[in-house]
Formats: sequence, C-alpha cells, structure tokens
Amino acid sequence: MKKGILIKYGEIVLKGNNRAQFENRLIKDIKVGLKDVVSSVNVTKEQGRFYMEAPSEGTEEWMEAVIDVLQRVFGIIGICPVDVLENDDIDTICDGMIEYVKREFDEPHTFKVFAKRTNKQYPMDSMAIAAEIGSRLLDVLPDWTVDVHNPEIKLYAELRNRVYVYGKEIKGPGGLPVGTGGKGTLLLSGGIDSPVAGWMMAKRGVQLSAVYFHAHPYTSDRAKDKVLELARRVSAYAGPICVYVVPFTEIQMDIYEKCQHEKMTIIMRRQMMRIAEKIAEMEHSQCLITGESVGQVASQTLASLNCTNAVCTMPVFRPVIGFDKQDIIEIAKKIDTFETSILPYEDCCTIFVAKHPTTQPQLEAIIESEKPLVNIEEQIDRAVRDSERYLVRESGWKKIRIDNEEDEADKADADDEAKSSLTEIIEL
Repeated sequence: MKKGILIKYGEIVLKGNNRAQFENRLIKDIKVGLKDVVSSVNVTKEQGRFYMEAPSEGTEEWMEAVIDVLQRVFGIIGICPVDVLENDDIDTICDGMIEYVKREFDEPHTFKVFAKRTNKQYPMDSMAIAAEIGSRLLDVLPDWTVDVHNPEIKLYAELRNRVYVYGKEIKGPGGLPVGTGGKGTLLLSGGIDSPVAGWMMAKRGVQLSAVYFHAHPYTSDRAKDKVLELARRVSAYAGPICVYVVPFTEIQMDIYEKCQHEKMTIIMRRQMMRIAEKIAEMEHSQCLITGESVGQVASQTLASLNCTNAVCTMPVFRPVIGFDKQDIIEIAKKIDTFETSILPYEDCCTIFVAKHPTTQPQLEAIIESEKPLVNIEEQIDRAVRDSERYLVRESGWKKIRIDNEEDEADKADADDEAKSSLTEIIEL
C-alpha cells in the first residue's frame, strides 16, 4: 500500500475558465516551498485535488516535513495524509478503510463515512459506497458508533484516478496563491500590526516588498535586525521579500526642529508615505499596505488617515483597519511574529513622539505646517537613493546591490518565484 498527501484547495475552484492558471500557480508555490526540504517534488492534479506520493523509505519523516511546509502555502485549505489503494473494487476499499482505522485510532469513536467518485459509471453511487464501508467497519469494530449529525471522526473514501482513504485533515492557511493578486509594498515597522497586515495581503495572493524607516543613531541595528526577522517570518508564507531600509533621521530631525509638535506625527507619516510610494514604483507595486487600525493611536483616526492619504496617488490598503488589538495579536501569534514584535527595540515612530498629538488634524493646516520643510523634496530623494536593500527569505536575509550582477540575478530569481501571473489571467 502506498502513502501520500492529498491537497485540497478552496476558492480556486470558483475561477471558471481561469482555474488552470491558479492551479498551476499553486503547484509552483508548493514546489518552491519544498525545494530545500525534500529531494524531489512531484505534484499531480487529481480532479479538484493535488496529490503527492510519499517515498517508500523515510515515509514518516517525509510526510512530517512536507506537511509543515504545506501549512504555510496560501491557497491550500486541507492537507490529508492518505492511504492509496491498489484498485477500486468495493472489497479492497472496505479492507483498506478498516486497516486505516485500526492503525490510526486507538480508541472507539463515533463516525461517519463520506464517499466521492469521479467515475459516474462506477457500479455503486457515493451513498452506497459510504454505507457499505460503514457497515463493514461496524462488523469488525463493534465498539464504534455511527453518528451522521455530529461524528467525532469523519472517514473519507475518494475514488479518483487513484483510490484514497483517510480520516485526518490538517487545516491549511486558505487564501489565494501568492503572485495571483499583483504586488504591494508594505510599510513594515517593528510593531505587531504591520507584519499581520502584510500576511493578510499575501493571503489574498499579493506579492510583497517592504519599507522600513531607520533613524540611526536613535534606533539601533538591533531594531533593524528585528524588522528583518519579522520579514523573514512573514516570508515563510509570502515568499521572498525585498526590504528597503530607509535612512530617516535627517527628515525626522528637520520635522522636529521646524514643525509644530502636535502635528509632528502626521507630518512624519506623510513623508513616510511619499518615500514608500517612490520605492513602490521602483518595485512595480500597485498599492501600499499599512498596519493601521482606526483609533488605535493619534495618527490613526479617520481625520489623520485622510491627511496621510492625501500625499499618495497609489491605493493604500489597510487590512487590519477594523480590528482591535487583541484580534491582531491572535493572528500575530498564529503566524509566529508576536514574540519578535514585542522585543524592546524602539522604532523611529516611537522616538519623536509629541506629548499631545492632534487627533483631528485639518489637511489645510497640516500643509501649512509643512511649509518650513523647504528641502523636503531633496531629502526624500536622498533617503530613497541611500536606502539599503535586503533580500529576505525564510532561510535568512542578505544585503543586495542593484549594480552587483550576482545580487541582481538573485533578486530576479526571487521575483520570479512570486511573479504575478495576472498577465496570464484575462478575467478573475
């Protein structure tokens, strides 16, 4: 008997004539995720499922390693370790299910059997197959009980190109394959919210780049490393991320010295958005992404967000905008960014904070308050030009330079890993 993994995907099945492009993108994401984990990856389509066959040696270790990766691949909703039967006659199916149940479950349970068949010429329909399997299970396992409404165990027999029996399903992350939703640039701080926002957009198929504002010497290199580590943890789901570390001290000091302190936070955020938009254009992104949530701090009231948005022509998406802090923390813990986010290294947003920041700024007043910043355009261009770039993968990160051929090739390969396939999709 062979063993393997049956992979279920979610809303891809609703894509109609474009479904094949989404399926192919998901297969590519699976292979990219597994390329450094197992020696060979063979993913086959199985009429609404994907199947991966386990090797005959080291099966358990292989299954464990593959499942760990698949739990972080967007587009997958279920991961099912399966027994693969030799043929599809009903006796073989029933015997295979009995063997599976005896091996996998030590104690009696209530259960229900589900059967699916893609060959409608099969001599028994799905209901009859399920009933026959359930009857034979009760004959050999009299302590088990059928419960069709709320079973403890759901047992499945799927008759496709192969016959699969299983009773355990590991939840996948859902969403859409990374690269099918275009590209966005994330304003990544060292806090809890922005990594969650990036993860949520990646779940909708968006490839990420990121911008971090570094105020040396007021923020340390440990703060920068913290942000790169957050990007690394997000990249476990989102694929490679190019992170720009922007020198922001000059602009912050100019704002601190020349602008009204109660408006300082909003003015600073506006310059961040302007820089991020320039970098997003360099990255061919179609949107900016932030971790802002309405009312969480003074710069995140609706009036403040309106003033911030006014400097951007690019759409700004805020996926956690309606979440409270606990909602965001729960996701951060799930994706393993929370403990890193709470490390006590301050970012540039926490260094220059007004004692009494305005919460209801007027755009005209903010623009007037920015007039003393006579060199701001030059400063913004210099900040973009002097930014450091890091290519961040799950395995780690390295500093890269555009004018270095080896780095350019590595960046191109990383982009290709998550390149948008929207050009292949005429209609969603």
